[in-house]
Amino acid sequence: MKQLILIRHGESEWNKLNLFTGWTDVDLTEFGRQEAFEAGKLLKAEGFKPEICFTSYLKRAVRTLNQVLAAMDMDYLPVEKSWRLNEKSYGAIQGLNKAETAKKYGDEQVLRWRRSFDVQPPALDLHDERSPRMDPRYAELSDAEIPLTESLKDTIARLMPYYKDAILPALNSHDTVMVVAHGNSLRGIVKELKGMGNDEIIKFNIPTAVPYIFQFSDDMKLEKDYFLGNQDEIRRKMESVANQAKNTSK
Repeated sequence: MKQLILIRHGESEWNKLNLFTGWTDVDLTEFGRQEAFEAGKLLKAEGFKPEICFTSYLKRAVRTLNQVLAAMDMDYLPVEKSWRLNEKSYGAIQGLNKAETAKKYGDEQVLRWRRSFDVQPPALDLHDERSPRMDPRYAELSDAEIPLTESLKDTIARLMPYYKDAILPALNSHDTVMVVAHGNSLRGIVKELKGMGNDEIIKFNIPTAVPYIFQFSDDMKLEKDYFLGNQDEIRRKMESVANQAKNTSK
């Protein structure tokens, strides 16, 4: 049996403030660190033993992975990082409060920016201080590769080459692989594995720091997928993600 563990990062400082984050490199809150550690404890208690891990360039994912591995006493595991696992770029709305943005532009417009499959938010200028072009960790990328805004479709398109060239081969050569990343980059993997349609995947909410387990036969046929943990608490977390950008002043 093969197993793929997907984990969205724990609560970040901007999650707590309800801000659009995207490629902005914000840290975990204390609660986020704790929920990541608890995810690791749960994985250990259930007997999961990943052999290799993947994460993004963003510290909220990297530090979630560190907490998970610390709780599992598996800090020694090899870890590969890629910008292709980064969160969707929210362009010029990065740093804005989700509810206030909905109040200004309307719930429907913000929902399209946030959750439609192929609608991009307004783009950053390449030399905006928030642009990845200004961040040394992305110096390897050409201007054409720098995302100044992305739809979910765009995010999946830049993710999939890495999934197929790095993550999938790792799963073929190991029994258990773990990926710690972000809501939208993980949606790309889920869409691929479950064969979800565009309308289906945009409605699928991934809660923070909850292990999502995919089990495969040895010939890589998906047999089962499930969120690990208290199901009532997981549903509450998923509903919280769905409601983040609503204009609560109505």
